[in-house]
Amino acid sequence: MKKVLITGVHGFVGSNLVHALKESYNIYGLDIVSPQNDGVSNTFGWKELEKIPSVDVIIHLAGKAHDTNNTVREQDYFDINLGLTKKIFDYYLNSNATKFIFFSSVKAVADSVKGDCLSEEVEPNPSTAYGKSKQEAEKYILGQTLPKDKQVYILRPCMIHGPGNKGNLNLLYKFIKNGIPYPLGCFHNKRSMLSVENLCFIIGELLNRDIVPGAYNVADDEPLSTEEIIRIIGTGIGKKNKIWRIPKKLIQCIAFVGDILHLPLNSERLKKLTENYVVSNKKLIKALKRKLPVSAKDGLLVTIQSFEHINH
Repeated sequence: MKKVLITGVHGFVGSNLVHALKESYNIYGLDIVSPQNDGVSNTFGWKELEKIPSVDVIIHLAGKAHDTNNTVREQDYFDINLGLTKKIFDYYLNSNATKFIFFSSVKAVADSVKGDCLSEEVEPNPSTAYGKSKQEAEKYILGQTLPKDKQVYILRPCMIHGPGNKGNLNLLYKFIKNGIPYPLGCFHNKRSMLSVENLCFIIGELLNRDIVPGAYNVADDEPLSTEEIIRIIGTGIGKKNKIWRIPKKLIQCIAFVGDILHLPLNSERLKKLTENYVVSNKKLIKALKRKLPVSAKDGLLVTIQSFEHINH
């Protein structure tokens, strides 16, 4: 049985990966805390690298997520997203592991998409500290000389959702669940998302098969508009959708007030809810030579049903 080390094993993605892989792999964890989880043989702290048994694959998830409330110091992103990546990648280079899978982000390339979609051909030009820290981590990895027996995959996922997910989807869910009208009907957009089920499938393919190493955007096949997302949520919980088309300028003023008063709707969250951010996954699908198992709609329904389960 192959041995896999997952950093950030207790996070949202890490927990879902453990659930998906635990029957087929011997999993070890690396995190800032080390409680024992079902499916994880042992979890180590970052000062215990020398205690970790020899593994075949390292999946580096640990990082500082993008803070929509803008309360995180810029240097914190670099200390964690770049600093921890340097530490674990140096460990990988001196280990017996043959594959390294790094979770970067589409934000390492661009914070807004110009043109129809974001592909791997776009020259990286992040503008936030989060995106810049992820891009610097990518540069560090790509700047190292690899032995012939080692393969590196840089994954750039868009917004990941699934059971245990928090964030903007949860906010939309609560709006609809409580019968609150969605007020952003005047904004028309399309954005890509990624169901954690598709993500776990992709990781399984990278672990099991000889996929060409490199950097890959990771997204579901179909982008969705916010209105489509609202309709899917309504279907999932059996609630009728209420969509208000309030003028954009008024909404932007409310978001500005939200910045000052730290309300749920602020400028950063408004941007996330209404911007176009379509991500191409064509390079990944070509490399896998297989379709993703879950449609964007079906994956979203699974997430919404998990919210329902938690709230009952």
